[in-house]
Amino acid sequence: NPETTISFSVTQTSSFVTLNIYNIKGQQVKQLISEQLPAGQHSVIWNGKDDNGKFVSTGIYFYKLKTENFEKTRKMILLK
Repeated sequence: NPETTISFSVTQTSSFVTLNIYNIKGQQVKQLISEQLPAGQHSVIWNGKDDNGKFVSTGIYFYKLKTENFEKTRKMILLK
């Protein structure tokens, strides 16, 4: 089963963080994080499933990491 680990760091003492996965159409398929996190290194595993627990199809996906003063979007390719 496909999975990927997304690693990131929080530089502020504490910050509200969201990390979501989107398909090529810009539709959100999975919310991985939506919580207050302490400063430091963090990682989360996406197992290739959507918010309904179903495996998504092979293709291009994007993850968007957002904090109170930072936003980053990166492309991923999911292969099965």
